[in-house]
Amino acid sequence: MNYIKRNLEKIVSQVTKEYPVLLVTGPRQVGKTTMLQKLMEGTDRSYVSLDDLNERSIAKTDPELFLQLHKPPVLIDEVQYAPELFTYIKIYVDKNHKPGAFWLTGSQVFKLMQGVQESLAGRVAVLSLTSLSQAEISGGTMKPFTVDLEDLSERQKEREQADTREIFERIYQGSMPAIVSGINSNSQLFYSSYLSTYIERDVRELSDAIDSLKFLRFITAVAARCGQMVNAAEIARDADINQTQAKDWLTILETLGIIFYLHPYSNNLLKRLVKTPKLYFYDTGLVCYLTKWSSAETLECGAMNGAILENYVVAEIRKTYLNCGKEPYLYYYRDKDAREIDIVLEHDGILNPIEIKKTANPGSTAQDNRDYFNGLQYSGQTEASSNFIVGLDGEIIQCVPTWEIAYASNERNADTVSIEVCHPDETGKFTDATYRSLVQLTAWLCVKFDLKEDQIIRHYDVTGKNCPKYFVENEDAWEMFKDNVWDAVQKK
Repeated sequence: MNYIKRNLEKIVSQVTKEYPVLLVTGPRQVGKTTMLQKLMEGTDRSYVSLDDLNERSIAKTDPELFLQLHKPPVLIDEVQYAPELFTYIKIYVDKNHKPGAFWLTGSQVFKLMQGVQESLAGRVAVLSLTSLSQAEISGGTMKPFTVDLEDLSERQKEREQADTREIFERIYQGSMPAIVSGINSNSQLFYSSYLSTYIERDVRELSDAIDSLKFLRFITAVAARCGQMVNAAEIARDADINQTQAKDWLTILETLGIIFYLHPYSNNLLKRLVKTPKLYFYDTGLVCYLTKWSSAETLECGAMNGAILENYVVAEIRKTYLNCGKEPYLYYYRDKDAREIDIVLEHDGILNPIEIKKTANPGSTAQDNRDYFNGLQYSGQTEASSNFIVGLDGEIIQCVPTWEIAYASNERNADTVSIEVCHPDETGKFTDATYRSLVQLTAWLCVKFDLKEDQIIRHYDVTGKNCPKYFVENEDAWEMFKDNVWDAVQKK
């Protein structure tokens, strides 16, 4: 096996010199033990796992004897199985005052933290390890993400640029070390085993009464809603469980380090913010498995592409902080008028808004976009549609009658007719054929509904999003378009 160097190694080495106890938390199979065993090579540190039932029994029934058998410096794996050890570790630490005496790992974060707070407060450094970050996969190092342009420019020089297809291949593959390293070449088989062997087993330890089939339906329903605000009622309905169970099982998934939340940004001056968090997975490969995408290509064109791309980006940003031993101050913004910012990064008291967007499927056809909208009714991922779509060759497809509401413009859905426009590349500039059809279609709608020139608006004018990209970034082109439309109106 080729070991993949982890960015957290530097922090582990640093805190080992300063703290008597190090606790590395994180879900199973993300490489906690592998990383620490790599770092203890050539040292006198011993290793013991509480997955071993004999060792676990001694640790629980006679913790003092256990520590005599496994003298520090020692790595104790899956320490959550024997919280009885914490008091005796405290006694040893207070008596000997040796930095780096105990390395501990655990995969049940909340359960572990309870024991740590009660017995080891002030004596332990707690670090979180997630599945691999893209920087680790690429062999690079990573600082916490910032929006500083100079920093971003330097980071760009160190990375190879990836196109959209490569990004979705990364998303589909996931970030579990066993898959990335090539130990397990069949991702479907890996995730099937991962669910039944690890997640389900750990869930049973935290919740006695659990139905395996219902839990599978539950975690699948959760995966289908990645990047969305948590709706326990909908999840419960899809999983055939009650809301209380859904909330309890969500807590378990968070406890196991499978999911995390992005909470809404608020302060005392903002009174209209919703309070429901958004839900994300650390590993997008697990999401793809659960939601049954067959390939990166189908995922890229599918109804979940925007949501899962957002999940990927949010998780990567979060990982850059955790891998440096820092807690990220990440939020999202959404008010009751549905105005939304994907990420709000708070740094030194400054709020940095970040928008995540797969630019309107560059190169896709009108039919591709029509199929995307149509697929949403089956995925239940979100509500999105458009009255019309204009394609790359100037073709026009009507998706929703003009007398019905299309979900495109948030609070303006009820009094607008929406047009989705295809473009060939990431500049957002339309082909000549697309532009001509767009002008004529817009002019026809102006005549049909007796609209004035100032009633022709962009998605940007309603939501603040960079859409349509070319008309937002090129104001002169937008003004020219409106002039061209009005010239066409006069001729009708």
